[in-house]
Amino acid sequence: MRPEETPVNKTTLDLKAANKQEENRVVRITAPGRLHLGFLDLAGTLGRRFGSLGITLDRPATVVRMRPAARLTATGPDAGRAVAAVEKAARHFGLGTGVEVTVEAALPPHSGLGSGTQLGLAVATGLCLLGGLELTPREIGAALGRGARSSIGIGAFTEGGVILDGGKKQGSNAPPPILSRLPFPEDWRILLVYDTDHQGLSGTAESTAMETLPVFADTLAGHMARLAVMVALPALAEADVDYFSAAVGEMQRLLGEHYADAQGGRYTSTSVAEVMDWLESRGLRGLGQSSWGPTGFAILGSPEDGERIISEARTRFAGRPALAFDCVRGGNAGARIEWLACVEQC
Repeated sequence: MRPEETPVNKTTLDLKAANKQEENRVVRITAPGRLHLGFLDLAGTLGRRFGSLGITLDRPATVVRMRPAARLTATGPDAGRAVAAVEKAARHFGLGTGVEVTVEAALPPHSGLGSGTQLGLAVATGLCLLGGLELTPREIGAALGRGARSSIGIGAFTEGGVILDGGKKQGSNAPPPILSRLPFPEDWRILLVYDTDHQGLSGTAESTAMETLPVFADTLAGHMARLAVMVALPALAEADVDYFSAAVGEMQRLLGEHYADAQGGRYTSTSVAEVMDWLESRGLRGLGQSSWGPTGFAILGSPEDGERIISEARTRFAGRPALAFDCVRGGNAGARIEWLACVEQC
């Protein structure tokens, strides 16, 4: 098979149009990574718990290619999790598992970039498209058990941008509702700081840590909500990088202190913490760790700032082979879905 790319749907939301391309039976889905900037209310004393703010990234991303096959196979990075996602989606939606999955690229696992959610959504969406089902990412995410605490990953897959969700309603299994979506300014940049020697908490360890955190005071929840709704989002709408960075940095400082006992400090990686301290000494304010880390980030106001900071960081930390840096844009388009026309028999 020699697939030639023939993009069918120009947006990531028009899944119905994609389903009409029945003659094309190979689908490729590119699902963006995201930064999770933290929860607003871990106590939930008003009836909703969590509430999240997050940023979609233009890279890195998970890319999967799928086509019908006699039996379920998967190759590439994170192939095992791809198989599990296909089987779970097939059981829930009554579909067969006869697909070939090629994971062309995968987000680094347990790094704070949403690797599990984006791979699961991409694979399950591909299975539904090949099976002729018209479902939304929210429906698919709920079936996979994604959105248990946050809808940032679902929002990143659906439409991208900077996303605010409204938290998990007590007694409900539905993913939290998305309350706001704003584009990330084109001129801003995000410095990503990776530590390839570490992984963040996940699975049972994450659930245990979440349930054993200190009490999240109502006053802290109120302050976090004000920072998100009254400072960060208005600053974003006005493209004011200073106020946006200040709000994000303060939210991250407060959450880092709250999580410190569970993750060994404000940052899970001591190497990333050292980079963050260095960036702070240079006057940067929009610093933090995505989810449980270890990936750290810094909000920057221009491409020039990004080029300068990443060059200096690579020089300063050249002796730390586990540290890696990237300077990326925000992603404002969500997942990309393409049908590939087969030149030869598929």
